[in-house]
Amino acid sequence: MGARLRNIQARAAEHGRLRTGYTQGKRPMRSATWVITSHSEEHVRTAAGLWGGDVEQWSPLNSTISQWRVITKTASIEALITPGDPLNQYNEMWSAGGCQRRCDGETELLSRKPCLCLARFGEDWHQQKKGTVCSTTSRLNVMLPDLSGMGMWRAETHSFYAASEWGGMVDMVLAGTKGDGFVPVTLRIEPRQVVREGQTKKFPVVVVELRGVTPRQALAGPMNAATALDPGAASQAVAAIEGPKGRDWIAEAKGLLTSDDVRDLWMEAQQEGAVHPKGTDPLSKQLMAIAAAKDAENSRERQTGTDPVPDDEGVYEAEVVAEESARPAWPAVAQPRS
Repeated sequence: MGARLRNIQARAAEHGRLRTGYTQGKRPMRSATWVITSHSEEHVRTAAGLWGGDVEQWSPLNSTISQWRVITKTASIEALITPGDPLNQYNEMWSAGGCQRRCDGETELLSRKPCLCLARFGEDWHQQKKGTVCSTTSRLNVMLPDLSGMGMWRAETHSFYAASEWGGMVDMVLAGTKGDGFVPVTLRIEPRQVVREGQTKKFPVVVVELRGVTPRQALAGPMNAATALDPGAASQAVAAIEGPKGRDWIAEAKGLLTSDDVRDLWMEAQQEGAVHPKGTDPLSKQLMAIAAAKDAENSRERQTGTDPVPDDEGVYEAEVVAEESARPAWPAVAQPRS
């Protein structure tokens, strides 16, 4: 790899935004499905082909720069958390003149004063009327593997409830990967409701959840790119090797004495549907290798054998000598049938 500037942090370009709302004129509207916006018409049209919706030109509020937008028909999008820390969270207040406040929950960073909303309204400041307090703002950078380009897409939410869930989810993932790998996730818009002072309030919350991998796999360390891009295939391979839950075929095979025993175990696995009849699956190949190792081990013992020793009762262990020659590590009866 070539040299990099040490005083500049490398990052991928931002291709667009993943939104949970849109505007009709100047009126903000919530959306039950994802809204994709970008300066690239190609990206937005590809998104429309994947997730439905009509492509249109669009300009954000207070902007004259035209972009492209599609209000999709899906509430779930497959994404990848990329190496590094993808999440930024602040309490912010914006106006036409730009960002007026940016607070980390304790200190307002622009004025370097203690949190203004907390000081004025107390711990429940987030329940105050919009515009009088900061908005809890979470920005998550993800890669959309099914769209063209290697850039990032920014999902942004102002939900107080999503803020704690996003932070908890991302921090758990980073604890396992140390920020060194890709993690497959699903971004899902989930409708929720709360009751305050006798009134029911309904609102969408963006949920970030693991996709195609278990917590054990996600926390075991950095995941290779192939697994992150196709976690379903990786899970099937693991399931094939492990066999049906509750029975560890590999452990059983290692505990057997001869290749014939392993052959019989393979037949049981075939009857239970744990292996392919043609033996092309990973579990069959592992059992074949164990059988070959059993034959090699038994052959070495015969070549370097010692004189038999009687047991405590003076009885010698009988040796059964087969009339036929030794069979191969994987007997013909258990060989895959064409």
